[in-house]
Amino acid sequence: MAFALHLLPDMRFGDGALLAGLIVVALVLGSRVYGGVRHLCGIGERLLIVGTSPLARLVVEEIARRPRRYALVGVAEDGADLDRLVAERQPDRIVVGFADRRGRLPLSHLIESRARGIRVEDAAETYERLTGKLALELMAPSRVIFSHEYAAARLQPAFARALSFLLAVAGLIVLAPVMVAIAVAIKLESRGPVFFVQQRAGLYRRSFNLFKFRTMRPVQGRHSEWERDNSDRITRCGRWLRRFRLDELPQLINLLRGDMNLVGPRPHPMTNLELLMLTARNLSEISGAAIPYYSLRCSVRPGITGWAQVRYRYANSLDQEVEKIRYDFYYLKHRSVWFDLRILFETVRIVVSGHREIPAELEPPLETVESVEAQAHQERA
Repeated sequence: MAFALHLLPDMRFGDGALLAGLIVVALVLGSRVYGGVRHLCGIGERLLIVGTSPLARLVVEEIARRPRRYALVGVAEDGADLDRLVAERQPDRIVVGFADRRGRLPLSHLIESRARGIRVEDAAETYERLTGKLALELMAPSRVIFSHEYAAARLQPAFARALSFLLAVAGLIVLAPVMVAIAVAIKLESRGPVFFVQQRAGLYRRSFNLFKFRTMRPVQGRHSEWERDNSDRITRCGRWLRRFRLDELPQLINLLRGDMNLVGPRPHPMTNLELLMLTARNLSEISGAAIPYYSLRCSVRPGITGWAQVRYRYANSLDQEVEKIRYDFYYLKHRSVWFDLRILFETVRIVVSGHREIPAELEPPLETVESVEAQAHQERA
């Protein structure tokens, strides 16, 4: 309202607009205070797990990592005694985690629980909500192939492209002095070019040249793509540039050219792309696991920042790269204008503070994986 009054001083807001604004502020602040009180008092959502599939085990581990937000009130191997457990434990949510639901799903008990106001959801949805990523290796292919959830909201692609173009133009104009200063610092510290240019995989796996400020000393011949193998080559200036993500500024040129958007999955080097595609084919032939849906990740323009970047560290191995892909698929499934804005705000926070919050999944769980079977046997006894 203040911004609108500044642009249009003759505009007048009635009492209704002011009251609506105050109500919104009160609701937002009230929800924050309520959430903070619940967190301080250790009041968390009570979850009851039905089933002992590998995905159910992961959900149990994730709940154990968040003791102040969630409480595991029971684990049942099947739903035969579900009514008694619900009456005794009074869960807020029932998580269904069967490896094979045929003939095992206690439909009548679950419907009765829904009628009582208890939420019922699949373990895959719970895991996704807890972690902000998808358990791709434990998902049935039909959940991806026949799902309509991986299509972006109608306005998101146009908004993402328009925002990326406008910010690229504005950024190149405003940040030109900063970029010149960084270029001078790079040249003064070490020999070599100012920019690091590398072929990356873009939309539909088309290659393009990505521009970054050089943060390492040049090396002759082939070298590893993983950061851990090149840490001794990072310059002092390069460490600061990486910490505050300033080495990414030349990618504004890629935004302007349409190679990338501001938000999206990070573009993989073409050499890594070949490795990931080979891994996807081999593992899907063996067990249908790992990253058989990798091609779907390339169906959107890559971005300077993304959900995986604000939630996870640099990937230093193939396993960690696959972990980041799980976050990328969460972004693909939930793409929207508001999600893009949230990622941008998180990126600004990281750039300003110089570090990101450690996700709960990077911390050791408080319970072992085997605890789900132990608790299930105890429930049967």
